[in-house]
Amino acid sequence: MIAQVAGLLTIILAVWTWRVEKRRWLRFLALAALGTVIAQGILGGITVLFYLPPAVSSAHAALAQTFFAIAAAMALFTGKKWVEEHPRVEFDQRRPSLFTLTLLSIFVLYVQLILGAMFRHHGMSWWPHVLHAVIVSFVLAWTAIRTLSVYSKIDAVRRPAIVMLSLLITQLCLGFAAFLTRVAWGRSAVQPELPMVAATVAHVAVGALLLATTVILAIQVWRHVPVAFEDRVPEAQRGTSAA
Repeated sequence: MIAQVAGLLTIILAVWTWRVEKRRWLRFLALAALGTVIAQGILGGITVLFYLPPAVSSAHAALAQTFFAIAAAMALFTGKKWVEEHPRVEFDQRRPSLFTLTLLSIFVLYVQLILGAMFRHHGMSWWPHVLHAVIVSFVLAWTAIRTLSVYSKIDAVRRPAIVMLSLLITQLCLGFAAFLTRVAWGRSAVQPELPMVAATVAHVAVGALLLATTVILAIQVWRHVPVAFEDRVPEAQRGTSAA
């Protein structure tokens, strides 16, 4: 029932966007949201018919969070502040750029999402997910610290960075709780017990919020902190051109 309501709302969103939105790229983004919901429904049906195959169930989980990130981005793009504000721009001359770090953060989060889904659906052991959590923590902390230490005066960039760092700490705590209830204490349980279910669901939900927040941060960095490209011409070439 909840899936049907989500699908219906997404159809309404796509139709409404195509009717009232003048930005062509945003109309296509609404179609992308609708496409992910349709694909999500197909994968959900396959998951039920074939009794939770790990690969399909993991793709189902990854696609769900992709839709959530797209919906969050659309909420940002259609907000009054995005449409009416004049962005404050500071060019980024550092290497790697902050935008590169945000893209890397999204990538490692997706890998972590897939590893976690494979573990939950018995497609692999728990240790790749736990080991990769160290990489995720390092990359996201690096991104957040760079943002807050260099561009803290830009509210649109600072706020999602703070939320991302807070969610990361929360997610690590929930991940530890999920590990204890699922692996350490609940390995021999006949049925999933309430602590295991609660910790796992909270862990997945905060993971979705973390991915969406990181996507929002990447978008805001792209808008407010663009990469500065410098044309560096060798002295010899300058002399030849002058001659």
